[in-house]
Amino acid sequence: MKVLFLAPQFPYPPHKGTTIRNYNLIAGLAAHHEMDLLTFADPDNGPVPRDTPLAELCGRVEAIPPPTRSGFQRALSTLLSPSPDMALRLWSPRFAGRLTAWLRERPYDVIHVAALEVARYGLMARKLAPTARIVFDDHNCEWLLQRRTYLAERQLRTWSVGALYSLIQTWKLRRYERHVCRSVDAISAVSNADVAAIRQLDPDLRIAVVTNGVDTAHYRPAAVAPLSFNAPALVFTATMDFRPNVDAVLWFAANVLPRIRAAIPNAELIVVGQRPHARLEVLRRQAGIRITGAVDDVRPFIAGASVYVVPLRMGGGTRLKVLEAMAMGQAIVSTSMGVDGFEVEPGRQVAIADDPDRFAVEVIGLVNDVEARTAMGMRGRRFVEEKYDWKTIVPRMEAVYVDQAS
Repeated sequence: MKVLFLAPQFPYPPHKGTTIRNYNLIAGLAAHHEMDLLTFADPDNGPVPRDTPLAELCGRVEAIPPPTRSGFQRALSTLLSPSPDMALRLWSPRFAGRLTAWLRERPYDVIHVAALEVARYGLMARKLAPTARIVFDDHNCEWLLQRRTYLAERQLRTWSVGALYSLIQTWKLRRYERHVCRSVDAISAVSNADVAAIRQLDPDLRIAVVTNGVDTAHYRPAAVAPLSFNAPALVFTATMDFRPNVDAVLWFAANVLPRIRAAIPNAELIVVGQRPHARLEVLRRQAGIRITGAVDDVRPFIAGASVYVVPLRMGGGTRLKVLEAMAMGQAIVSTSMGVDGFEVEPGRQVAIADDPDRFAVEVIGLVNDVEARTAMGMRGRRFVEEKYDWKTIVPRMEAVYVDQAS
């Protein structure tokens, strides 16, 4: 089949959720299909390199500079536009022009719309290429993510700009996400939990589950030399300007870490990830916290962790960071939200705790019990090998392409 893949970010290097999913799907699909990639460039990584594996995987690759909007423009559209922010942030006449040209030059069997940010282009392609199968890969149930963010913000304070923004976006996203899902030929989601949330928009929607995955050869025990920390290291890896990740670290630092350090005084929280938000600056002065910023490879940090922590309280989809830590054989303590969508058994592949006291107890227990955390790590490794290797996931997307998914 001839497949046109539309992506919101250049999917290489595959260092964060969206790029990891898109790169691995493209890499797997390219073995049996003719792939073209039209994407936006990543403004944080500079010019798009020409010598990435995507040049060999795809017949044609083009990355368009992303549009820019001022804070004032975003605020105005939040108040006045019926469309959600996610439908507006990547609208680009240049991208639309290239898409139009490509669809005129070549007939495609499938147009893969990778996430809601580029759904407007999928709807546009519906009219320009009526014989193509439009497949919408909903990386997150976005209306639910914004609702959870709103509820978490309201727990912290009575009202805030962030809470008001998320409430407005929830209303708009429900309407927009429903419209997109009703307009495409096929929908894939990353978990059964996301399928249930999308069906709240329309119970008649047919949605296939194509889970997130992990490269179990790249992320494996002993793949790299672990970093040697001078104290028990509690590691969290993420893109650190993303609101759910910022909230997770602030909550953990304020409510969980002091309880852990009361029992293990030298325990440290190591926050690993690019673009640390300004709200995290206050933590640099707090004892027992280290914020690294961007690193070339997160694996040495994960490998060196005493316990990998996932203190998420908001968000949607499934978290690739959890799969990476499991694949590397690490013991994990997570909130229920952090492992939402994964078919884990609490206490086997991961310890689950939602209140600060319980979270601290689980971490302390694993730090002090090498045998228990080693056993949990081994169970987690087997779990991802069986269920979440990309080799088992790509065929599920191929089934969606040909309408064979359940």
